[in-house]
Amino acid sequence: MTDKHLDQMVRDADPYRPDVIGHLDGAQQALLDEIMSVPPLHRLLEPPQPRPPATRSMVRRTAVALAAAAVLAGVLAVPAVLPEHQDDGPAAPAGAPVVYSAAALKAAEENPRLLINRPGWKVTTVYGFAKQDGTIRFRNGRHEMEMNWAPAGPYDDIYDSFYADRLRVGKPEPVTVDSWPGDLFVYNLGDFEVLLRPRDGVFVRLRTGSNWTRKRLDQVLADVVRVDARTWLAALPPEVVTPDRVAAEAARVLADVPLPPKFDTAALGDIGANDPYHFGTEVTSRVGCAWIAEWLRAKRTGDDAALQRATDALRSSHQWKVLHQMDKKGDWPEVFWEIADGFVAGNPKATYAQGMGCA
Repeated sequence: MTDKHLDQMVRDADPYRPDVIGHLDGAQQALLDEIMSVPPLHRLLEPPQPRPPATRSMVRRTAVALAAAAVLAGVLAVPAVLPEHQDDGPAAPAGAPVVYSAAALKAAEENPRLLINRPGWKVTTVYGFAKQDGTIRFRNGRHEMEMNWAPAGPYDDIYDSFYADRLRVGKPEPVTVDSWPGDLFVYNLGDFEVLLRPRDGVFVRLRTGSNWTRKRLDQVLADVVRVDARTWLAALPPEVVTPDRVAAEAARVLADVPLPPKFDTAALGDIGANDPYHFGTEVTSRVGCAWIAEWLRAKRTGDDAALQRATDALRSSHQWKVLHQMDKKGDWPEVFWEIADGFVAGNPKATYAQGMGCA
């Protein structure tokens, strides 16, 4: 697969393209129709049950986001007011200094680190941040704003593609978010998106839910600030699994999960920063993909013993504690079980790789 093909797949998965509002096309529509039934992706930010849309990333992440359509049941608290913004300088510590690992700081430093500096706004979803892409969603009462960022492309070509798509919505209006220039697009009354221009190799999309007014949007945009890495990490809810906590959290998640041959838990360190739901999705996706690869290998080579072990492992997923915990909050476990059951029955779905998020 070439970079061109990858970029095209990501653009096709973008839920805010004007030509896919209300529906998906091609492989994405076929996948969603087959695996599950969810609302049109462009409406996933609307109350009462917002679900995160697919974002620009590796094909693996895009597939998991589309398949899982995960939603958190609880609200993760974020500090009401951040320390006074200092342009990317070190944040003044409050009380005893907090020590962050090099991995956590690296993940934060390579991303835009935008936060809403106003009391009442809380973080409800966090995932990504490992490969210059990520999502963070804020809520204040009935108002929601989601921020997605992604690589702009070698020559800003990915950004240019997004921008060209948005031009079909209408003529943009220039705006600035904490000295970061961007363009405001109005989809309809109460439905806005701000596309921030490429900076340090990434661009950012700020998307509102419903029930917004232009006055409210301007007020919130004025409160969005870009902070230093330590301030951003300190603002994350304690539930978020940052890179320095991956090993301990992975051990807990995998406590009753049979691991595939040569599965390297240390490789999970590249997952980034995620809320518990998306962390569980990433970890179980990798385990599932590794067992599927072993199943296919054993089937191809006639290794009956290995085939039985892989089949038993996939069957046991119905007892994995992490999936049952996640099943109360979103759709990923149902997707996982449906795909796993296909292999257990000896009749895997042709779309298993997209649905499970296998590379």
